[in-house]
Amino acid sequence: MTSAILNQAAAIVRIALAGTPADQALREGLGRSRHRSAPAERRAVSRAVFAYFRWWRWLAPRDSLQKQLAAAAGLQDRFDRDPKSVKAAALAARAVPDWLATEMDAVPADFLRQLQREPRLWIRPKAGREAEVYAALGSVTAAANDALPAAGRNAASYPGPKDLYSTPAFQAGLFEIQDLASQLVGHACAPQPGETWWDACAGEGGKTLHLADLMQNQGLIWASDRSARRLEKLKDRTARAQAFNYRAAPWDGSARLPTRTRFDGILLDAPCSGVGTWQRNPHARWTTRPADVQELAAIQARLLAHAAPALKPGGRLVYSVCTLTRAETSAVASAFASAHPELEPAPVFPGVTEGALAGAAVTVWPHEHDANGMFIAAWRKR
Repeated sequence: MTSAILNQAAAIVRIALAGTPADQALREGLGRSRHRSAPAERRAVSRAVFAYFRWWRWLAPRDSLQKQLAAAAGLQDRFDRDPKSVKAAALAARAVPDWLATEMDAVPADFLRQLQREPRLWIRPKAGREAEVYAALGSVTAAANDALPAAGRNAASYPGPKDLYSTPAFQAGLFEIQDLASQLVGHACAPQPGETWWDACAGEGGKTLHLADLMQNQGLIWASDRSARRLEKLKDRTARAQAFNYRAAPWDGSARLPTRTRFDGILLDAPCSGVGTWQRNPHARWTTRPADVQELAAIQARLLAHAAPALKPGGRLVYSVCTLTRAETSAVASAFASAHPELEPAPVFPGVTEGALAGAAVTVWPHEHDANGMFIAAWRKR
């Protein structure tokens, strides 16, 4: 690794250590230097920054940031060659914060080992355009995990060097960059053309776009979020993807809903602690606190309670969070089910009757699917 890359990575790490999320620091830092940095150099800087936070507890804090970054890169290379070179006990003690063991029912060694790997880049081709996307991108690997619902095997991973955002296929709206676990949430919703759905915490619209594709641009999706900036970004994304069967409306999570419409389906992809994304975003391991988990669990419960009355009889409610803590997953789902007898548990993936993805509440483990961690629960209104 060159001194230029180490110096640039060190500058970004300093910004992150001062309180800016590492992914934001990278976007801002690399964006300023884009006119003079080659794509390969930008990738090298990103890898160095994320490796630093992945191996942070193995590093000597008295060393310079450049020396720590070089050490982290060496640890990453050794681990990539032989994942068993790092013992399970060391991973349990150093790879995650100490509080995680009290917030999860179990912290599997394979999960910890997965967190130390570089994440896979997943894409979602638009339905019916898969062959065109694969031909345009070249090195694409379709999902082949038999444990996935049949619909989820439309996902593909991209290991190549291209900047996917700048490819003509992406600009034409032929595919989205979307993690496999996030795609599974869309398939759990299983919306039908002509239905009316509400993506209640839509953010910048990744799942809204997936719902629109599954609905073949027929019917209507209400997409809401408390952030006006995110909803503006959603409009840009839907225009590029040519998804037009939606309305955007702000919602602050209160009992005052953005519309009086009653829905065939509601997706509540709630804000969460993001433990399931710690492979992709290792800096968050060291900034998330147990108090955040408890605060977010209360928000999730409140959002579910406020959204549920908008469901039609026979309608489907899907709750998802990209975290694995007990308080935000099974505890929220159990308390909600007890408080709402008008809803009955429904299979998350109706076509899956065996394995870890069967049932009315499922956990998508990173080490089982090479993707983000995700909890999904589903109900049907009686």
